Amino acid sequence: MDFNQFNLDSRLNAGIRSVRFQKPTPIQEAAIPLALAGHDLIGTAQTGTGKTAAFVLPILDKLLKGPGKRTRALIITPTRELAAQIHQTIGILSRGTNIRSVAVYGGVGAGPQIEALHKGTEIVVACPGRLLDHIGSRHAKLGEVEILVLDEADRMLDMGFLPDIKRILKHVPARRQTMLFSATFPKEIERLAQQTMNDPKRVAIGISAPAETVSHTLYPVPQHLKRGLLLKLLDQTRTDSVLIFTRTKHRAQRLAKQIADGGYKVTSLHGNRTQGQRRQAMNGFKKGQYQIMVATDIASRGLDVDGISHVINYDMPGTADDYIHRIGRTGRAERSGEAFTLVTPEDKKLVQKIEDVMSAKLPRQTLPDFNYGSPKPDYSKQNGNAEAKVNGKANGKSNNGTKRNPPHRSKRRAR
Repeated sequence: MDFNQFNLDSRLNAGIRSVRFQKPTPIQEAAIPLALAGHDLIGTAQTGTGKTAAFVLPILDKLLKGPGKRTRALIITPTRELAAQIHQTIGILSRGTNIRSVAVYGGVGAGPQIEALHKGTEIVVACPGRLLDHIGSRHAKLGEVEILVLDEADRMLDMGFLPDIKRILKHVPARRQTMLFSATFPKEIERLAQQTMNDPKRVAIGISAPAETVSHTLYPVPQHLKRGLLLKLLDQTRTDSVLIFTRTKHRAQRLAKQIADGGYKVTSLHGNRTQGQRRQAMNGFKKGQYQIMVATDIASRGLDVDGISHVINYDMPGTADDYIHRIGRTGRAERSGEAFTLVTPEDKKLVQKIEDVMSAKLPRQTLPDFNYGSPKPDYSKQNGNAEAKVNGKANGKSNNGTKRNPPHRSKRRAR
């Protein structure tokens, strides 16, 4: 099958050619005809399968049948990066048309978004919080929305956006086409689908296992030796484009600095960075200015960067599903990729769950030239010395027990 068989509006051919789409992916082949027919749709697919185009192309096709300066399509997504990425995809695929799109999210000035909304835009791609701000201030008017897409619905649930979604839905017409995409379907998402969709068709592609183009290796290591092992791994790995995941934003920032000290070009992506810094990190990583990006799970879903050769889990993710989403950043579009995971004894249960999902035991590997026997630092002694210093100062004594001179106090009044 090729894209001509979808009978899309011919004005979309230029955009399709520009991204070199030839044969549709399984999710595109299954979802696009249903979406073009106007059905409500629940879609599930592993990452890197072309899911975004599966809903963007039907939206563009419908809008071209009656374009106007009103908002006719609303796409809601959990993260700024994903909103910006979908907006960019719309811009590419709508090349040669007059369809306009705006990305609406926080962390940046609202002025350009307000201006675009007032001028009129057919598609709004939004994160829930900033969209509600624009609705409250009457800048965003959703009364003529014909198509609603909820992308990464389970991720929005994890991030606490479900109440915001329900508030937004009150401003969207009940008669509409709704498409919901989610990697997993907990009860809350199933309930949301029942409340917001009309006899939806279901499409599920590769939901239980990661891409076959990714090879997996576990590296058992004591917790205190993880950083040393990571640096050794990087030293032995082709580091043209490596994505490293940590559990917390503080660790991501600290680890990025430690890797940079090792001579690598590295950036980081996490919640403590401003939107401008996050955009700069993403663009630099995409363009190859940075060899390595250290990120939290903010980058585990929807991050579309061509050519990531390795994903390294410095910290294990929270769930087996999160593991699949993380390693889905490599091995995309039928390219091969590698996933390295540093595992400690505390990770045993989660490793078992991942292996259950994959129906295979993942290979373990050790580095022959790495000293796994290095002792754990004795933090108690360090803390004891620090405590002694603090207590000595608190008692007005030096560390050798002698009386300290009182600090000199100026007779001049502080200004």
